[in-house]
Amino acid sequence: MPQSFSVPRLLINRLRDVMAGDMEADTRLQRVVTLIAGTMVADVCSIYRRTDDDQLELVATEGLSLDAVHQTRLAIDEGLVGQIALSGEPLSIQDAPRHPAFSYRPETGEDPYHAFLGVPILRGGRVIGVLTVQNRTERVYEEDEVDSLQTIAMVLAEVVAAEATTTSSASPSRDVRSVTLAGRILCDGLGLGEARLHDVVVSPARYFTEDPDAEVARLRRALKELNAQLDRMLASDVGAIFGEPREVLEAFKMLASDPVWAIRLEEVVRTGLSAEAAVDRSRREHRTKLENAHDPYLRERLNDLEDLDNRLLRVLSGSMESHANGRDKSEETREVLIARRLGPAELLEYRQSGLAAIILEEVAPSSHTAIVARAMGIPTIGGLGGLSALVAPGDQVIVDAEQGTLHIRPDQSLLDAYQTRSVLRTERQAAFQALRDQPSRTRDGVDIKLMLNAGLAIDLESMDATGADGIGLFRTEFQFLVSDTLPKMEAQIDLYKQVLDHAGSRPVHFRTLDLGGDKLLPNSTDQFEENPALGWRSIRFALDRPGLFRRQLRALVRAADGGSLSVMFPMVTIAEEFFEAKALLLDEIEWSKQRGYAEPCELRVGAMLEAPAFAYGLQDVAGEVDFVSVGTNDLLQFFHAADRMVPRVSERYDLVSRPVMRFLDFTLKECARLDIPVSVCGEVASRPLEALCLLGLGFRTLSMPAAGVGPVKRMLRSVDMSAFSEALNKAIHTSNGEFRNEVLAIAELQNIVLTDS
Repeated sequence: MPQSFSVPRLLINRLRDVMAGDMEADTRLQRVVTLIAGTMVADVCSIYRRTDDDQLELVATEGLSLDAVHQTRLAIDEGLVGQIALSGEPLSIQDAPRHPAFSYRPETGEDPYHAFLGVPILRGGRVIGVLTVQNRTERVYEEDEVDSLQTIAMVLAEVVAAEATTTSSASPSRDVRSVTLAGRILCDGLGLGEARLHDVVVSPARYFTEDPDAEVARLRRALKELNAQLDRMLASDVGAIFGEPREVLEAFKMLASDPVWAIRLEEVVRTGLSAEAAVDRSRREHRTKLENAHDPYLRERLNDLEDLDNRLLRVLSGSMESHANGRDKSEETREVLIARRLGPAELLEYRQSGLAAIILEEVAPSSHTAIVARAMGIPTIGGLGGLSALVAPGDQVIVDAEQGTLHIRPDQSLLDAYQTRSVLRTERQAAFQALRDQPSRTRDGVDIKLMLNAGLAIDLESMDATGADGIGLFRTEFQFLVSDTLPKMEAQIDLYKQVLDHAGSRPVHFRTLDLGGDKLLPNSTDQFEENPALGWRSIRFALDRPGLFRRQLRALVRAADGGSLSVMFPMVTIAEEFFEAKALLLDEIEWSKQRGYAEPCELRVGAMLEAPAFAYGLQDVAGEVDFVSVGTNDLLQFFHAADRMVPRVSERYDLVSRPVMRFLDFTLKECARLDIPVSVCGEVASRPLEALCLLGLGFRTLSMPAAGVGPVKRMLRSVDMSAFSEALNKAIHTSNGEFRNEVLAIAELQNIVLTDS
């Protein structure tokens, strides 16, 4: 039996020397494979690098033919090396040539080798290469050998990345030129500042320790400090987003106290790794598993684990207490937070930091972080994968979350343009603020109600700041989605009561739970759906989970405490769904009344029209439904058969189009015929042109994000609604031109203010 190769101290020291030496990347990699093969009693050691065109190139080898270096290339899914690159997992084979995935390349001269062990080289959650060893004999590699090779691969990650940069046709490793990238706008705005990396970078020089016992003690102190910090956060004022921070932090507290996690980290440290390296290895593994996970619940849990890894790394680096502290900084020295991904609780820790903007490499389809960022008013862009390789701490960056662009190391012309636009934006915001107490009334005296979409306590502050007429949609599911456990009855009552108390006499429409599909409850075991937007979600989910649904309805009734209560059910498709849901609500009112609780003095029960079919079933609920809210976010994706979370198709279809206008016109007239009050709720209502079309059709209540109230109010105060409605109707029904351009032409002719120009 060949010698087992746990990483010996001699190899650790030699690897450190090789990595610290001044040499070309190719030479460094060749020295590494020679060192590994000689020390670990392997006949072959090879490194494959993932190229820009997604191939696996042999870049260094000891034991195979040197002529194959930079000549042998495998497809990303080819051979045993390809299997490792795709899975991100180690692979050990007793007799490799017999494996069905084995790919024979005669130029490498690997004919006599049988035993094979390969591990991925991971960086930033991505497989950037593969490290392999081979032996002539048939053998099974032991678990500690696999662990040791993974440790070496972790150390090699930066070297392989550097080699990729050197051999790339791109610019040198540290580009100082201006770079512009396009992303997805998550929160509108402009920001200028110095780049601040959220994810801790562990230097390869800090991977190893000379004293494992002392390092274990250091790790234990860090874990203790992490738990203490979570305790302090739980004891502090975390009411900025109702129960969200507390429940998220309680979940982190449970994870941080898990003895299995701590024991595993200690075991890695005792092999000779530093505490940072042990945690970094855990983070890399979680990231890779997350990349390959398709189940939404599993992805959320892996995301939590990676979040916890990052928190512990910040404790070990001494930056946990200071990373989110408030700072007195000028505009030029404010910071732009850059993170691979960021949880809502983590973002809250930065709320006193005066961040200029936030950039996320990854953005989830239903991003709670984006919701929090919008509520905090921080310009945010997402979907910029690989950003960490292009930006360094301290780099100046401009975040243009009005056009969805990021400028790294901007030149003077970009800085000048930013300053000009920033001044204009400030003036624009001041103009909107001046309109706050002005009536939402058109030039010809038509009164319009402008309501808010909300779901967070910070949104309530926007109701006063914008002068909104109330809350047209309060999302209640956010409280459920961010917790590892279901919110208690008391927590739900407190949440709803806080909203009602803040609103005072202004109306609040609570949308009941919009769960299911891609928004799964904690610990959900529901099966993955191919098309969750069309699946078991919203009112369908609620009616199939009557216990959960009734619990929420009971909390709403209790929170009203004898006052007015307005409830609407999401994604009603057929009348029977509305009747069943309303019956459950009435049962809860009766249940509460029998137990001495006050029933609402006024009850309004509505439905959201998001499925087009419901528009043709309105007559079936006439007399029973008190109001209808047209939910454009979902309605448009169902109407156009275009997933609104897929930019390639969602941005292709437009609300400002004849088919949509004709459908909404039909819906509005049907509601008028049946005497059903109707409003519009959705992101499109916050855009002046789209809002103009909705008002021109005849809608008189719009609900939107807070940022849209000012622009829409300014627009409608410039409109003669009678004249515009007449022109819009002709464009919808009697014209054949490009509809959006026609509406823009009408607005220009009638001097309607849509933009800042």
